[in-house]
Amino acid sequence: MLRVFVRKLPISLYFLLLVFGTGWSAPVRAKGPDQVSAYATLSSTQQAMVDDLERRTFEWFWQTADPKTGLVPDSAPGHSFSSIAAVGFGLTAYGVGVERGYITREQAAQRTLATLRFFHDAPQNDSEDDASGYHGFYYHFLDMRTGHRAMRYVELSSVDTTLLLGGVLFAESYYDRNTPQEKQIRQLADEIYRAVDWPWMQPRAPLISMGWTPGGKYIPADWKGYDEGMLVYILALGSPTHPVGPEAWTAWLSTNHLTWGTFQGQTFLNFAPLFGHQYSQTWIDFRGIRDAWSRQHGLDYFQNSRRAALSQRAYAIANPGHWTGYGANVWGLTASNGPGDLTAKGAGGERRFYGYTARGAGLDDITDDGTIAPTAAGGSIAFAPDIVVPALAEMKRRYGAAIYNEYGFVDAFNPSFHTATRLRTGRLVPGLGWVDSVQLGIDQGPIVLMIENWRSDFVWNVMKKNPYIRKGLQRAGFEGGWLDVPAPAK
Repeated sequence: MLRVFVRKLPISLYFLLLVFGTGWSAPVRAKGPDQVSAYATLSSTQQAMVDDLERRTFEWFWQTADPKTGLVPDSAPGHSFSSIAAVGFGLTAYGVGVERGYITREQAAQRTLATLRFFHDAPQNDSEDDASGYHGFYYHFLDMRTGHRAMRYVELSSVDTTLLLGGVLFAESYYDRNTPQEKQIRQLADEIYRAVDWPWMQPRAPLISMGWTPGGKYIPADWKGYDEGMLVYILALGSPTHPVGPEAWTAWLSTNHLTWGTFQGQTFLNFAPLFGHQYSQTWIDFRGIRDAWSRQHGLDYFQNSRRAALSQRAYAIANPGHWTGYGANVWGLTASNGPGDLTAKGAGGERRFYGYTARGAGLDDITDDGTIAPTAAGGSIAFAPDIVVPALAEMKRRYGAAIYNEYGFVDAFNPSFHTATRLRTGRLVPGLGWVDSVQLGIDQGPIVLMIENWRSDFVWNVMKKNPYIRKGLQRAGFEGGWLDVPAPAK
């Protein structure tokens, strides 16, 4: 059972489970499943909605991060440890803030430099309590005050380190000016990436392990099969100091045949929770580039993710679980908080609900308790704006008084849950149901970054300049598209 959770969740979130137990409808256009529409085609009202969401979601990172260390909380408001994955999203969001005029380049560079200095100088050793990382990897949760491993159950995480590095490499390529501050950003970012010892995280080579703990040593599970581990392998392949061999990518792909198929009218490589389609693609533009697997199947990973979003919308319309509120413009299952780990009685009989878990719908798994996470749709806006923009607008219109605040959408809500019980997170809203009370960094990141990628290709274009990203993709066998064009001059 635990291996199922490990396979479905970012590994850091798996450890939380161990501890806590835990009205306008736009049709999909007939011109083809891979068609997308542009921001400029939206009505002024829709543009204002997207603008507002992007700005508020950015502000979550800017206001909640510690300006001295750059550590970003796992969740806020409220007391929380830091999530290194959230730091990676934050480092990238600061660049978005500059381009949108929310903050100055100097402000962003100052915050970025503080963050990189912290991670560059953070203690790396094999102690239980007095380290931030080891062998260049970092613990997923760090204490917001000390910057050390937050709790003893927290693992040295390969995937969360990778998400942190997404932001680190973004900073290396974005801050390209010949100033002392931006030179130091590039230097620190490069040294942080070069320090990661990827082969050390291969106890069962060629696969890469999900993590390591001083007490338990290597976690007995590896990244294998299509999921957010895509970025792990690309960065490991691109390393100039401690790379893995190209056979690692082949091994990661080896089980794709198990999840390739048709679900809810879409034929694609399935991964049930939408975060698995989003995380790697917040930084890498997969449009038009293909590896051996995607060439064989006649689509790129961007197109695959569009089909995943379309299938989730179709699942919500079908609503086989008869959950309240589901429909053409209220949809989206991914990793999120929930009302609690309990069984409750309702008009339709007993229903099982969950706390934090990786909800999703696909050939590989259906985990659905009526909990909708707005980031599932929001983080898919670059793939499928024609169905995402109406969904965001409808969720805000219908439930916005409870689920939309100064930092955009809350993590999740469940209109089917009305049971009075002690809640670990969130609250019951009369006439609506359960509503979370926090935003999560790993939710906010895909929303703000994918909105900007859809609007301007900004993050994608910055990352195309990074030689390590190009090298990792090429060693994985990707060809075509922008990879065939020389990298922009620095």
